[in-house]
Amino acid sequence: MLKMAFELKSRIATFGGELLKLSHASTSTSTPMAVSIYLPPASSSSSPAPVLLYLSGLTCTPDNCSEKGFLHATASKKGMAIVYPDTSPRGAGIAGEDEAYDFGSGAGFYIDATTEAWKGHYNMERYITTELLSSLFDAKKSPADLGFNLAEKLDKSRVSITGHSMGGHGALTLYMKNPGLFKSVSAFAPICNPTKCPWGEKAFKGYLGEDKEGWKKHDATELVKGGEWKGKDLKALIDVGTGDNFYKQGQLLPENFEAAVKEAGVSGVTVRYQEKYDHSYFFISSFAEDHVEHAAKYLL
Repeated sequence: MLKMAFELKSRIATFGGELLKLSHASTSTSTPMAVSIYLPPASSSSSPAPVLLYLSGLTCTPDNCSEKGFLHATASKKGMAIVYPDTSPRGAGIAGEDEAYDFGSGAGFYIDATTEAWKGHYNMERYITTELLSSLFDAKKSPADLGFNLAEKLDKSRVSITGHSMGGHGALTLYMKNPGLFKSVSAFAPICNPTKCPWGEKAFKGYLGEDKEGWKKHDATELVKGGEWKGKDLKALIDVGTGDNFYKQGQLLPENFEAAVKEAGVSGVTVRYQEKYDHSYFFISSFAEDHVEHAAKYLL
């Protein structure tokens, strides 16, 4: 039987604080889920840290950005915690889940599947917005051998969200679909219009079926067009590298998002095109400070 509380796998000292590698049994995915958390040195039960949730891109685990993104360098100075969830369930036993880098394992797309084969496990939207956050802030689910209560060091009233590529899509859509849950949003090279690009079309067809109108509920550009954010402040920062091959191939489509924002009169959206930068962690680490600072404006 899987344990419902978080299990501590390892802890690593970094930038004055520590990175906790955890695992827990998820009711959303019916699998164990890995998650890593950076706790800054200043966090305590009397002064809990605000939280920045970082959603990773295709193929990634919680290790990729926590090891190569350098977000916690600035988070340490700001006294902010960073949460790095996994990108999908693992080992669900679904036929074909490990056959492609852009669908199945490592490619949950932060949506809840409705197709028969996938709906029992691939519920990453519910996992991120409901289960993971509530579990992190539940004192009863803190790892027993941690030496302190994790929930007491995290401020559940101050949470922002960011992400890269598929995770940038997740950050934008989960932020827009859950007003008030997050204080701000940012994204590195996000998939801005997944209903119009090969990555999104493949994932949405596999997880959601043929109802293309239904796909729009999970598309940042279409959510802006829907009018719910008309005239409102999105509090969003987006960076895209002009040397990014996926940008050049039409997988990201930030211009479509910008056009929708302009048409809807949405404010508070900054989209920056960074000359020559690609899609890698060289790009993410170069602008990590800006994205943590962006979140800090609304969390501190």
